[in-house]
Amino acid sequence: MSTSRLTTALTDGLIVLPEGPVRIMRPSADYDLSALPRSMVQIDTGFKPDATAFAASGYTLGAAPAPVTIVVAPRSKTLARAMIAEAAATASLVIVDGHKTDGIDSLYKDCRARLGDLPCISKGHGRLFCFAGTQAFADWTGSGPVQGDHGFWTTAGVFSDGAVDRGSALLVSVLPDKLPSRMADLGAGWGYLSTAVLSRPGVETLDLVEAESLSLDCARMNVVDNRASFHWADATTWAAARPYGGIVMNPPFHTGRAGDPALGQAFIAAAARNLTPTGQLWMVANRHLPYEAILRQKFRTVEEIGGDGGFKVYHASRPAR
Repeated sequence: MSTSRLTTALTDGLIVLPEGPVRIMRPSADYDLSALPRSMVQIDTGFKPDATAFAASGYTLGAAPAPVTIVVAPRSKTLARAMIAEAAATASLVIVDGHKTDGIDSLYKDCRARLGDLPCISKGHGRLFCFAGTQAFADWTGSGPVQGDHGFWTTAGVFSDGAVDRGSALLVSVLPDKLPSRMADLGAGWGYLSTAVLSRPGVETLDLVEAESLSLDCARMNVVDNRASFHWADATTWAAARPYGGIVMNPPFHTGRAGDPALGQAFIAAAARNLTPTGQLWMVANRHLPYEAILRQKFRTVEEIGGDGGFKVYHASRPAR
C-alpha cells in the first residue's frame, strides 16, 4: 500500500505541525490519518456514514477551530472554496488535500494566484499543499443556502443544487394521487420528493432520511410541514420505529468518486426491511444500473411505471420476507 500524501508530507518534513489539535474537514472514512496521533484529531464532517465510522474508530467529532486545519477537497468547487476560506480565517496552518478528479489542481492554481508559491506534493492522482492562515480568501466565504428559480433552497455541495433532478421529476410525475398514511423518503436530499409526497392526500407522517447534513438543513427549509420528521442517518442502515406503508427514493450510486451500484442495491434492501408486508416502494434510477434482480429478490411485485431514455421508474410492493 502506497504512503498517502499527508503521511509523506509529515514524514519528509515538508510540513511541521504546531502544537495543538488538528481539525480535518470532510474526510472520507478511508482517509489516511495514521501519521497523526488520534488524540490530536477532530473530525469535522456532515456525512453520516463517515461520522459513524470515525466515531467507531475512537476519533472525536466536532467543528471547533483549531491551530491546524486540513481541508479534504470535495467535488464542489464552491464548497471547497468556502471550506478553504473558513480554514484560512481560523487556523494558523492550512493543509489542502484532494484528488485530481475532484478539481484539486484548479484549487491549487487559484490559491497560488493569491499567495504565490506554496509547498506541495503531487502523488497518487492527487495533490496536497499548505499555507499559513490568512484573510486572503474572505471573498470565498460560503453564502449558505439560496433559493433558486424552482422555489427550493439549496446550497453548494448537495446533489442537484442548481436544478430539480430529472429522475426525481419523472418519479413525481407518476406518483399516485393518494399515498399510504405512513411514508418515508430515503436519501431525501433537499426535499423535492418529500414536498411532492406531502402534497398527496392521505399522508399523515413522513420521515426524511438523509446522510448529508448540508442537504438535510436545506430540506428543513423546504419542507415546512408538521407531518415531516428529519433524520440525519445512513439510509442503508436505517431502522424505522414502525414499518412504513410507502417509501419513495432516488438513491445515489456513487461512493466518493467511483460509481457503486451496490449503494443503490443497499437502499433497495433497506426499503424492503422498513416496509409493512403490504408496503410499496416508488423508486427512480439511471436506466443502466443493475437493480431489477435485487428488486425482484426483495419484492413480490415489481413493475416499470415510467421513465425516459436515461431513467427508469419502478413500483415495487409486498416485500419478500
